[in-house]
Amino acid sequence: MEQYEPGRPSPAQLAAMRRGARAVAPRDRNAFSRRSLLRATGGGALAVGALGTVTACGIPPAAGNVQAGASEDHSAKEKRLSFSNWTEYMDLSKDKKSRPTLDAFQRRTGIKVKYTEDINDNVEFFGKIKPQLAAGQDTGRDLICVTDWLAARLIRFGWVQKLDPANLPHAYSNLSPQFRNPDWDPGRAYSYPWQGISTVIAYNAKATKGKEVTSVRQLLEDPALKGRVGFLSEMRDSVGMTLLDSGKNPGDFTDDDFDAAVARIQQGVDNGQIRRFTGNDYTSDLESGDLAACLAWAGDVVQLSAGTPDVRFHIPDGGYLTSSDNLLVPNKARHKTNAERLIDYYYEPKVAAGLAAWINFVCPVDGVRAELAEIDKEAAENPLIVPDAAMAAKSRSFRSLTSEEEARYEAAFTKLTT
Repeated sequence: MEQYEPGRPSPAQLAAMRRGARAVAPRDRNAFSRRSLLRATGGGALAVGALGTVTACGIPPAAGNVQAGASEDHSAKEKRLSFSNWTEYMDLSKDKKSRPTLDAFQRRTGIKVKYTEDINDNVEFFGKIKPQLAAGQDTGRDLICVTDWLAARLIRFGWVQKLDPANLPHAYSNLSPQFRNPDWDPGRAYSYPWQGISTVIAYNAKATKGKEVTSVRQLLEDPALKGRVGFLSEMRDSVGMTLLDSGKNPGDFTDDDFDAAVARIQQGVDNGQIRRFTGNDYTSDLESGDLAACLAWAGDVVQLSAGTPDVRFHIPDGGYLTSSDNLLVPNKARHKTNAERLIDYYYEPKVAAGLAAWINFVCPVDGVRAELAEIDKEAAENPLIVPDAAMAAKSRSFRSLTSEEEARYEAAFTKLTT
């Protein structure tokens, strides 16, 4: 089992954590954009530092056996489960008094779901549950939703339970190929994605005078964009997209590859091409045209373009970054089977369509397009929500990092952003 290593958040990461979320208005509803909350605490030294506090508090690590946290499953007798999720990450009725897909699950199964929106960022949430996990105790939660870097750590620490494939027939059959084999959980033995997150190039066509922006190279070198380019404050996204632009695979790169990518970004900083590094707060500048082009998260682009048609996106020929939020069952959870039934339910295409129509992130469920078209034809045809085969083939993931790599890479990137 991986041991804890102390560390401190970088100034850039602390600043990102303090950024507020910005509400936007796609189509016929007000939606809360949680991109800054999700990505501002995207791991790195910040996550290492948070994990380091476990040892500092004198909490012993869990046993190395990943099944040490399994406990008696009370699902058969106790028809309930507790599900912790991010805010505004579940569909709501128009009057905001019910959650249609979740309510339908409860009616169908008789399982009562205690649904709590108590995840504001990955590190903060980890701070809530780490004492119980480290002590081998029940967290009071049967299902949690965390970003891939934290999911990877929970699996490595042996703090989540292996899922039973027999309870996940729809999930196993309908999981999109691009999400099937992350290097931190090959074959999805411990996790299933709730939603995918894509990093793309976005631009304001009015600000570029109709000129398309199609590559990271253009962001870094086009003189017409000088001083009006934004990169993301999340290392994995900015460096990963630059690696792809350099012909490197972010899923399999060397220290030299990383250093070369950072050097390219540094040049963009030094010559004034890059205006600033941002979390979710790029959205207002992109919408107004103060940023002509930037690296962006697809969910934001979907929402922005609905209200501002000049905001457009492009998928570079070299590919784009994909990450995910993931469902896991913590150790000592009392209702593992009930939790697995809920995971499987959301992999039924009709159910997944209801969720996708409201959230507008990348749906990880194959076969959802036809069902989504019945609800929202525009969403069904949007490759940022339902990637077509060509877009899915360009999807790449940033590989897992060792603690040593993470500390070095985050330190190098922080120098760019401060």
